[in-house]
Amino acid sequence: MSRNSVKCPALRKALLVTVLLIVFLVVAIPFKVMSVIPGFTDIRPVALMQPVYGIFFGIPGCIAFAIGNLIGDIASDSLRWSSIAGFAANFLGPFAYYIFWTRISKTPFSLRSGKDLLKQTAVTVVSAVAQAALITPAVELIYPDVKSMVFASTVLLNDTIFPLLLGIPLMILMQEELTFTPLPNRKSSANK
Repeated sequence: MSRNSVKCPALRKALLVTVLLIVFLVVAIPFKVMSVIPGFTDIRPVALMQPVYGIFFGIPGCIAFAIGNLIGDIASDSLRWSSIAGFAANFLGPFAYYIFWTRISKTPFSLRSGKDLLKQTAVTVVSAVAQAALITPAVELIYPDVKSMVFASTVLLNDTIFPLLLGIPLMILMQEELTFTPLPNRKSSANK
């Protein structure tokens, strides 16, 4: 095996993370002005990209989403100690979709049937609850003056509403019209 063949996949993954990071920032930064709790949480339409990044791009998508959130915190002067939990939660969000559709689901990713939409909705709710459960205690512990119920509710709403109402149509468009192949489907077709 040549030395270049080892570097090439790593370079491709680094380029993918960079491109996904740029897309994240283009979607996220304009909405940072829509604060719910200034410096802590805002209205986040970029949350619609969580299932897209996890299902279509896997671990590089999860990394890009987490780094993108951290850069967004820095750019909007919202970097806090709780951003460490935010980094972990913003990796976990796309990762939940990735794990479900590549390891847990017995069927390939698709949003063509009601059953598939129900699965996607369940993963979205579980992911949102997990993210809120990860970030909220960190914010409450370090910044007790922040209203934790408002914070947790904002995280839950952002990470549920945007992936369901905007993320699902985007994924259907990507898969059906733009012919993007989700990771779970790539792996199942490679095993045949």
